[in-house]
Amino acid sequence: MAKKKNRTRNLLIFVAVAVILLVILGLAGQRFFGGPNAESVEIVTAQLRTVTQTVTASGRVQPEVEIVISPDVSGEIVQLPVVEGQQVRRGELLARIKPDYYEAQVEQAEAQLSQAKANLSQREASLLLQEQTLERQRQLYEAEVIPLEQYEQSKTQHKIAQTDLDAATFNVESAEARLREVKEQLSKTVLYAPMSGTVSQLDIELGERVTGNELQAGTTVMKVARLEQMELEVEVSENDVVNVMLGDTASIEVDAYPERYFKGVVTEIANSARLQGSTFQEQVTNFPVKIRILDPHNPAAQSPGILSETPSIQDYPSFRPGMSGTVDIFTSTVAEVVAIPIQAVTVRDFRIINRTRARRAATANSESDSTAAADSNDSEIGSVSSSDEEYLRRMVFVVDDEMKVVATAVETGISDDQYIEIKAGLEEGQRVVNGPYSAVSRELSDGDLIKER
Repeated sequence: MAKKKNRTRNLLIFVAVAVILLVILGLAGQRFFGGPNAESVEIVTAQLRTVTQTVTASGRVQPEVEIVISPDVSGEIVQLPVVEGQQVRRGELLARIKPDYYEAQVEQAEAQLSQAKANLSQREASLLLQEQTLERQRQLYEAEVIPLEQYEQSKTQHKIAQTDLDAATFNVESAEARLREVKEQLSKTVLYAPMSGTVSQLDIELGERVTGNELQAGTTVMKVARLEQMELEVEVSENDVVNVMLGDTASIEVDAYPERYFKGVVTEIANSARLQGSTFQEQVTNFPVKIRILDPHNPAAQSPGILSETPSIQDYPSFRPGMSGTVDIFTSTVAEVVAIPIQAVTVRDFRIINRTRARRAATANSESDSTAAADSNDSEIGSVSSSDEEYLRRMVFVVDDEMKVVATAVETGISDDQYIEIKAGLEEGQRVVNGPYSAVSRELSDGDLIKER
């Protein structure tokens, strides 16, 4: 009889232990593997990171200083002592236009000036004669030898002579101005380098005719540039340009030198936009931004002293105007802040989330408790207005200890290519749902069971 009781007791103990194990396994399965309807998601942990906001744009390499050489006079190129890529010094001869026509203009202007001066001398002599005549007529009139009419006539002749002298003087001044003009045109038949640099572009050949730019757009003869200091001009969208400041550092990648990155700094931001597109709907608004390349480059454009003192400079890149490249402008950096992957943050309508929470609370508690829970949630999220936009919140799905997600509103800061700063609403060490994108953006709801992939 005692053996039977012991056997029964052992059986009850075994059953109780089995039930306890099943309960534990069930809870563990729900904790780690989720229920049968649990969503399979990727989970990440909020960590302290350094986040650097960047603005990425593409553009072309160009010299910081480049001067377009165009003649002021027209004619045939009779001397061209430079070639493309040649280094020149300030004041060095670049090209000469045939001067025959302008030399003839100078000779003609000199002849006209001589004629005007001769006419002036004649008028001066005429005025002197009229002054003498007027003085004699005055004396005779005062002696009552001649009538008043004759004296008045002499005064009129004197005024005419004075007027003719003034006109002759003006003619001389005009002839002198004309001579200065044609001499200036003659001097412009010779083109000199306005600065020391490199002939970066040569568009003419010896014997070719060029057009001056006095009355119309002249022929571009060549370009002289300082290739030892290059920059990248990129176009930044209107949404990003507000974040870019003068002096921001940048990382530059030129297509001709893949896998190499060069340091840069923002030196100029345009005030006016460049509009692309024929219609308003097609227009794209960009702002040109210039980034100076700080790394040494273009050793051929450096002075001979630098090349001899630094032989390794030959290993530096040679940038040519027009090369394409991409730049990452570092606009802002924050250190040791809570950050999570960008795809973990989404925007949801919290009216729907509040209603879901209220229905869940009503199922478990009384109607009053559900109303209090909804009011409490509203106070956490913020005041609600009648505008639809006021219900939209940036949020994340925080994973609790029961493998359920809690929709949590967050305040975000700057972001880089991967991570975004969380200013409020999330603490270091909390776990959030990171993917898939469809689950974070649409499918997941507050309180849903999940399982980690």
